[in-house]
Amino acid sequence: MKKELELWQFIADRLTQNQPVMLLVVAESSGSSPGRNGYKMAVGADGELMGSIGGGVMEVNLVEQSRLLLSEPPAVAGGLTSFTKQQIHRKDAENSSGMICSGKQTVIFRLITPQDAENVDTIIAAIVERKPAFVTMTESILDVGPPTGGTLNGSFEKRSDTEFTYREKLGFKNNLFIVGGGHCALALSELMSKMDFHISLFDDRPELNTIEKNRFAHEIEIIDGYDRIGDLIPPGANNYVVVMTLGYRSDETVIRMLLDEDFKYFGVLGSKAKMRTLISELKKEGFPADRLANIHTPIGLPINSRTPEEIAVSIAAEIISVKNS
Repeated sequence: MKKELELWQFIADRLTQNQPVMLLVVAESSGSSPGRNGYKMAVGADGELMGSIGGGVMEVNLVEQSRLLLSEPPAVAGGLTSFTKQQIHRKDAENSSGMICSGKQTVIFRLITPQDAENVDTIIAAIVERKPAFVTMTESILDVGPPTGGTLNGSFEKRSDTEFTYREKLGFKNNLFIVGGGHCALALSELMSKMDFHISLFDDRPELNTIEKNRFAHEIEIIDGYDRIGDLIPPGANNYVVVMTLGYRSDETVIRMLLDEDFKYFGVLGSKAKMRTLISELKKEGFPADRLANIHTPIGLPINSRTPEEIAVSIAAEIISVKNS
């Protein structure tokens, strides 16, 4: 979210100087495209850049096109300033990007002018205050408002090369719930805070040193016990849960409370022996085998991690793998 905020602040700063900005947005992508849906770059009339739409020669070419449009008076005065452009990453393609990674992406060129300053300020306020909001962008409109249903994080409709509607959720796209606040939770919070995750942490130990040190989680809640954790973590396709409490019994309690809920990711920290025993006991009690099989455990990718920091890397890698699958 920090990068998103910095991009819109960059745009706002240029608008206060009465300078237009070309906003480039990856509206859709497929295959081995370097830019993914929602990647953004702002190109200032002074040549300054903020953000990225994937890098490489493709990005260089689109930035140069943006600079050319910004330098020509007709572009600023109302010429062809908002349109879409498909980039195919294949050497022999008609719309070749200059790259050969075989994917493709559609990029929106949207001129942002001082007339858009009020809406840009509203976008910034929504991000800072973490208000649920969607940006709607067409060839002629830039607007921000509350969620109105539809797709979870956004949508794109292309009616022609110059007519389109792009909607995107502002702020965090994903939620990470960490149950347990020890050393591994601290390391994982720090690592995941650099990504597009809102981090909530729960523990029943108010004086825990690692919780005092945790300045990376966005919300930390000390609870009376894990038997009410189900009331605190909602199900959802963009919700990720990592369980790393103090011990076997508290892990078991959390699993019992959350097993029936649907999450994008549900992982439990523990040795193979411990988790084998725990899962076996729950199966004997009648908990559904298919639900238990959905638990990622031993948690994380198998990279022989040992330290809290290495364990955090393995968990983060597994979460990213699930998120992007």
